[in-house]
Amino acid sequence: MGQAIIQIDNISKRYKDASEFSLNDVSFTIHAGDKFGVFGPNGAGKTTLISIICKLFAQTSGTVHYFPTNGSELSIGFVPQDLALFEELTAQQNMEYFGAMYKLRKKEVKARTEELLSILGLSRVADKKVKTYSGGMKRRLNLAIGIIHNPEIIFLDEPTVGVDIQSKNAIMAFLNELNKKGTTIIYTSHHMEEAEEFCDKIAILDYGKVIAFDSLHNLYKSYNVSGLMEIMLLLTGKEYRDNV
Repeated sequence: MGQAIIQIDNISKRYKDASEFSLNDVSFTIHAGDKFGVFGPNGAGKTTLISIICKLFAQTSGTVHYFPTNGSELSIGFVPQDLALFEELTAQQNMEYFGAMYKLRKKEVKARTEELLSILGLSRVADKKVKTYSGGMKRRLNLAIGIIHNPEIIFLDEPTVGVDIQSKNAIMAFLNELNKKGTTIIYTSHHMEEAEEFCDKIAILDYGKVIAFDSLHNLYKSYNVSGLMEIMLLLTGKEYRDNV
């Protein structure tokens, strides 16, 4: 187990005019090098929690502590489920734009663009407009944009949703390689089989509370089950959880 990189202490969140808390007294620690999964039914508070940790908005109470491994400010990458790219621009132009947002030097942007587009199989279409790309190609570019600044920790929200099996395999293989090099990854998805193969530690949320937190191995043993879906159904029930 590596050193703590993010410590979440008693985080609660209630949105303006909401009658109930979206998060209620959530606490756990993420360690450097973790492949950490956050799971739960619709409305459990996953997106709210990730948004707070990513500093997209503030919690109502509680504290998030960051412990960068290089001694300076923690570098965070966020790869959202909704594609964050410009379809009228080329992949090259998208990378240049987002690289400038991260205040990278032109030489750094050029090097990272060439590296990432090559690894993710997009070099041959680097000068084509993104609107001509397939769904899998857009998803891979979305990932490249989110990590162009080489962050210490990456947040992934449904990184393989709606893609073909080849793109899924390429994305997950690349993420595993990043993790082997020391990148901490926080991941959320509804693909339970993918999550089981990828994550080594998870937190399960329901109604804004953490109801399970441990390694998958320990959770399987504790609940006498053989899969993540079994744990989810056991702890959160089988009724529909539609957002309204």
